[in-house]
Formats: sequence, structure tokens, C-alpha cells
Amino acid sequence: MALDIKRFIQRFIEEASDHLPRLREGIEALEQGDTHQERINELFRAAHTLKGSSRMLKLTPITAIAHSTEELLSALRDGTQTASPDVTSLLNQATDALSDLVSQLAQGVSPAELAEADNQLCQALENTAAGKPPPALPPKTTVSEDDKAENAALNAAPPAMKSPALPAQELRLTDTVRVRLDRLDDVIRLMGEVLSGHHHLHSLVEQARSLGASLPKHQQAPFNAFSRELKDSVLSHDGLMSDLHDRALQMRMLPLSVVFDPLSQMARDLAHSLGKQVNCRVHGSEIELDRQMIDRLSDPLIHLLRNALDHGLETPSERQATGKPIRGQLSLEAWQDGSWVVIEMRDDGAGISLDAVRHKALSKQLLSEELLLTLTEQETLELIFLPGFSTKPLITDFSGRGVGMDVVKRTVIDELNGDLRLTSHPGKGTCFTLRLPLSLAMMRVLLINVGAVTLGVTAPYVSELVEHASTDFIDAAGQKTLILRNEFVPVVSLAELLDLPYTPTDADNLLLLVVHQRHQKLALIIDDLVDERDMVIKPLPAHLRHLPLVSGMVTLGRNTLVSLLHVPTLLEHSRRYAPKALAKTDQPPQTHRILVVDDSLNTREIEKDVLEAWGYQVTLAENGRDGLNKALADSFDAVLTDVEMPVMDGFALTASLRENEIYRYKPIIIITSREKEADRRRGIEVGADAYIVKGSFDQNNLVDTLKALLG
Repeated sequence: MALDIKRFIQRFIEEASDHLPRLREGIEALEQGDTHQERINELFRAAHTLKGSSRMLKLTPITAIAHSTEELLSALRDGTQTASPDVTSLLNQATDALSDLVSQLAQGVSPAELAEADNQLCQALENTAAGKPPPALPPKTTVSEDDKAENAALNAAPPAMKSPALPAQELRLTDTVRVRLDRLDDVIRLMGEVLSGHHHLHSLVEQARSLGASLPKHQQAPFNAFSRELKDSVLSHDGLMSDLHDRALQMRMLPLSVVFDPLSQMARDLAHSLGKQVNCRVHGSEIELDRQMIDRLSDPLIHLLRNALDHGLETPSERQATGKPIRGQLSLEAWQDGSWVVIEMRDDGAGISLDAVRHKALSKQLLSEELLLTLTEQETLELIFLPGFSTKPLITDFSGRGVGMDVVKRTVIDELNGDLRLTSHPGKGTCFTLRLPLSLAMMRVLLINVGAVTLGVTAPYVSELVEHASTDFIDAAGQKTLILRNEFVPVVSLAELLDLPYTPTDADNLLLLVVHQRHQKLALIIDDLVDERDMVIKPLPAHLRHLPLVSGMVTLGRNTLVSLLHVPTLLEHSRRYAPKALAKTDQPPQTHRILVVDDSLNTREIEKDVLEAWGYQVTLAENGRDGLNKALADSFDAVLTDVEMPVMDGFALTASLRENEIYRYKPIIIITSREKEADRRRGIEVGADAYIVKGSFDQNNLVDTLKALLG
């Protein structure tokens, strides 16, 4: 059945009305001399998204101009062109042309009736990108003041105002009513303010109770009666206020079908244009998300779809040669997991070639060969999320420019406070899993005190809150570390990390907030837990959006704003902040190569820091299978392995290595949290030379053991 794209044109207009101002702002910045790489990347992504979305909807003139604009921006990004006045003038003309075409759509012009793309402009853009002289462009038509005002009004108006009005004869009474989106957003914003103000009443109730206790006894009885009535009134309104705000948020909820429904037909059309065949299965489209989430999901899902069809699925002949059905399978599924929605896009294609990823990373000089060798399989896979990365050997109209996957990561993790996971199996396919909150308007927040400052952390990033004595910490290459359930977790004072004023404490126990993002954890020393509750999240004002460590704000009490920490950036900042011990002077006379195998990212990195501080060269592996593959592909002088790991555990890895002639007599050390004597005996039986329990881990003991075994 052919897809009726009319219902999706309005969404494209809304999307374009977001990207076009970004293009204009970015080009203006180029004219002012701001040629920072990220600025050009943002322009490139905007043009790339417009091209991809318009292609899906068969808006050919828009696709043509966006593609030519992308060519010139690609030259700017690669450094083969500079932002000269001629270049920025062409980019401005292209943006004007795109804006005109989008305006036509907004005024009700059908896709088939859109004005054709300006071929001379497209040719000028592409010639300039290739370093050729552009063809002469016709003089730019003078736009009247009335037209300028009309266009400005169109671009400035909220999306809901750009829709053509319904004919009078179609108006009728129904059980629904149309409300301008900006008005609905205002209602929700005001409801959030009312809810935040209502929470302040709880502190007034507590103040009233304290005040009553301080009054003379003959005045306490009537005041206590007033205090009880105030408390009962506040409590009775709690449920009503929360319910009213929830109902307001539900008014802005939309089903995922708004995004999912067109993807099936888009998949078939794109596959056909690539000479491939695909069955696309969609499930879970009835699940609802906040309109803010739906709007931002479109770009990532389109990029993932294009990636799956162009990079993942093979051609019919290639599939037939490997014994697969000639028609590929693509599934897009969603399900609700508590207050989260999980979206999974899976294909049964060729999977991601790790060798191709490594080769491209080296050829693009994204990292050195030495650093590349230390990456685990998962870390190598995730290099595809770097800007400018693509395994395509040839740039085409569909892919190969290295844009798209970085957009997916940036949108899901940074903008939507979600998580993104990638798995791939050679010959079997690739799966991208997006885990997203139901809404960004209200989230569970932990409020904490650090020194004299109150900060917030959204609950999805919180692993646990624990209390430990400072004597429980170990020193690992200069990094204070806590052993928490078979995992080494770095410990950092949040006040020191944020450079906040604080007074060191001599308390026996320290309060630790353990935050996480994917496989990485960090234990933050804090002073106190203030509260935990659902709170209305306020976006940062424009003049504060340059602060990378702050993701938003919440209102606490009356006129008190609390900053929300952006945990992914905080984790990255902590890696740069972490003190590193200087390499020891009594290094081994010969640099030994050590393979460290552990499924915990923190544990791998900490053991690596310890060993490198003593002059060892370290390679990491994330599970037994990854460790075995790396051990057989190269030669290591010793292997350190955990026991409890997915895919293949440490006992199986040790036994497999001992069956190989190269590792029959090389040192293998098991480092685990298992303390039972039966586990120690099992380690000896499979061939381990040493067994170190993480609970009593000491870096000097590890190094001494290695020195003794290596001789």
C-alpha cells in the first residue's frame, strides 16, 4: 500500500523551521570569522538532515538544493574550501531557496507542484565545492518589504501557525479541539511553576511546627491547631497538584506511530533505490512519548534507518552467496520499561567489520595505532559515533560523509538524557538500542549538598548512594578507588571536581553518590542528601547553554534555582581530572606486554593505570571471548583476568589459553571478588599462576606478583 505522505508534510515543515534558522545563524557566524570545526559540523548536520528527510517524502527540489549545499559544507569541513565571502554568499542563497520551498509547502502547495530547484545555484554550489569556477548566477530578485515581512512572519511563527486553515465546510463539532502548541507549552510551564511553588508550602509547614514549639504554652494550643490544619491542607492538595500536572503533560503526549509509521515505507523505497530488498517490521508504535521527545527522535531514527540499509544489509546476490534469504529483515520495536521507553532497531545484515573500523580510524588519524590496540571490541565498535567517521570507501548521495551516527549519539545522550547501546555480530547483523525517559518535562531528581551549594542529579544517572569509611579506599596509580561488588570504582570529591569551596571533613564515614553512564561508574563524595522527588526540568537560558557540566535547572522553594549536573560530561571531566602517578623509577628492564581482561570498564582502566605506572604496556579486553581473540592474534607476556564475565568467564579463558602452545607456560593471574576456597582450587585446576581477591587488592602486591612470575 502506498504511503500517504500528506500527513507527514507538516512535520517536515516543523523540522525545517528548526533547521533553517540554525543554517542562517551558522552562516552568519562564518561571515564573522567563526570557522570552528564544530560550527561547520552543525551546519553540515542541518543540511544533511534536511536532505534525508526531504528525500524520504519525495520533496525533490528541496533534496537537490540540500544535497548541493551539503557538498559545499563538506568541502569546508574537509578544509578544501574556506569561508570566503563568495562561499558564504552561495550558502545564504541556498538557505533562501530552501526557505522559499518550505514556505510553499506551508502555504498548502503539494510536493508535486513545488517549484523546481534552481539548477544554476546547485551547479554553483557543487563547482565551488570542487574548486571549479561557478557558473554565472542570475541577479538576485529584489524582495519587496511586504514579502520580507511575510517570510519573516512565516519563519518566526510557531509550527502550529504555519498549517493552512481548514476550509469552512470542513469545520464541525467533534470530541477533539486543536490547540496551538505554544499555548499548550505555556500551560505546562505554568503548571510546573505552580507545582514547584506548592512544594515550598511543605517547608512552611515545617517552619510553622518549629514556631509553635517555641511559643509560650498558653499560645501553643491554638497555633498547633492552625499548624495541623495547614499541614492537612497541603497534604490533601499534593495529590491534586501532581494529578493536574500529569494530566497537562498527557495532553502533549503523542504515540510513536507518528515517527514509526512512515519508516516502513521509507525503508522499502530507500532499499529499492540501493538495489536491495527488505521487510520492515514495526512493533510498539502505540506507546506514547512527550511531544518534545517525538520531535527530536525523528533525526536519530532516520539516520539509523539509512545506516542499516546502506551499511548493514547486503545486496540480494551477496545475501544469496552467504545462504541468507535475498530479502533482508529490519525490525523497529519499542516497549515500555517502567518510566523508560526502549527503542530497538535491528537488521540481519553483514554486521560491522572491526577491521574496517580500525583501518578507517587509522586512515582518518582519529587515534594512534598504539591506542587503537588497547581498545576493547565494544570500544572499537563505538568509534563509529565519532564525527566524520564512516566505513564507506566511497562518498555517495546516501552515505560515506561520516555524518549521522554522531547526531544519533549527541541527540540520545546529550539532548534526551537517554542511553545508546550498539551490538554487532559478523554475518548476523547489528542492533541499536535507545533507552529514553518518557518525558523531559518532569524527572526524578536527587538533590544533594556539596559545600554551601545545592545541586541536582537526575535519577537515571544514579546507581546508588552508599556510605564508606575512608579506610575502605585503595590507592590505584594515584587514584582513590572503592571496590564495590567485583568492580573498581574511582572516588572523587565532587567539590574538588567542580572547584567549589568546601571544608575538608574528618568524619569516619563518607557519603558517596555513585553515578553511571553505560559501563562507566564514578563515586562522588558529597556532604548530604537533601531530597529525592519528581521535579519540573527547566532548560538552560541561551546565555548559559555554553556550560557543559549543567544540563538544566529545577526550582527549589521560592525563587531558588538548582543546577542539574550533566553526568556524561562530568564523567569525561573526571577522567581528565584524575591524578596519575608518575612512572616508577625501578621499571622493568624490558617492557612487558600485559593483556587485561575484565567486563567492568572502571576495573580495566584502573588496572591499566596501575600497570602503566610501572612501565608495562597494556592491552584491554572486555570479556573472555574478546580476550581469547586478542591473545591468539598477538603475543602477550602475561594475562590478567576476572572470573565473572559474559560470553566466556575467566576460568574458561584460562583453560583455553593453556591449551595453546604460546600460552602454555606464560603467567596468568586471576583477579576476582570470589573468595571461596573452591574457587581458588578451580583457578589452580584450569592453570592460573596466581589468584588475587579484589577485596584485598593492593597494587604493590599485583606488581610484585607480576615481577616474580615474569622473572
